[in-house]
Amino acid sequence: MTHGSTPIRHRYDFVLLFDVINGNPNGDPDAGNAPRVDPETGHGLVSDVCLKRKIRNFVQLAKADPETGEPAPDYDLYVKHRGVLERYHQQAYEARGLDLKVKGKDKGGQVDKARAWMCQTFFDVRTFGAVMSTGINCGQVRGPVQLAFARSLDPIASLEQSITRKAVTTEKEAQKQIDKHGMVTGTMGRKEIVPYGLYEAHGFISPHLAADTGFTEADLALLWQALQMMFEHDRSASRGEMATRKLVVFEHESPLGNAPAHALFSRVETQLRDPSAPPRRFGDYSVAVDTQGLPSGITLHEML
Repeated sequence: MTHGSTPIRHRYDFVLLFDVINGNPNGDPDAGNAPRVDPETGHGLVSDVCLKRKIRNFVQLAKADPETGEPAPDYDLYVKHRGVLERYHQQAYEARGLDLKVKGKDKGGQVDKARAWMCQTFFDVRTFGAVMSTGINCGQVRGPVQLAFARSLDPIASLEQSITRKAVTTEKEAQKQIDKHGMVTGTMGRKEIVPYGLYEAHGFISPHLAADTGFTEADLALLWQALQMMFEHDRSASRGEMATRKLVVFEHESPLGNAPAHALFSRVETQLRDPSAPPRRFGDYSVAVDTQGLPSGITLHEML
């Protein structure tokens, strides 16, 4: 195994708290890219796919050669901007000297070898898993790291703001927008923001699946770093100000786990200091982690 250490041996469950100020943390394409929201409660949502994208982006930066921009060995990404997945499947067969024309019972062995190469080469495959059985078959991988949707602690207010653009794209468009003074009036647009929202996400890491994909202690350390720093390298006008506020990790001594995840998550308590006023900053909340009477075999790590 060339990426630095042995597969992890402990199970981990973690709570991630992050917030947004005057931004859209995760737009819904089926709702005009408005912030995702639970229509029954008004709580904001951020998808697991959105969080994984930010983790991938951080890893891409952290593991890139400063001169060439090329990823470090074993830290390339399978799902990335302008990536063509079947090209990577082809690379797997070529790297392992496999024959795409093999049929019958020998085909399974070919797929297993290609699958192993994909896990070793791509950080996100051995971390989150992937379905790689379309086209050139590299099998399927169930990743050891799984994330649930994040949910805001309180209902959010999605505010629609009108914006204007004074520049136009074409001469034809300019002629349509000239006013009586000969000036271009500009184009109207919209931007939706959440004034403030504090979100909680839960994550799970399985040592059994890590042994299958080769997810190592070095990979785990990189994941913790990404969860703490991913928003620092994901700035844009639409997302406003986003930041990781707290990362609480429960480490199990037993690979099977020493306590149910939900019982551990309930130890992280977040409350509004003044329930009568809408929250507008992280300081409007109190966050407490109950460290008393932890189940036997559980070690708590507050990483932020």
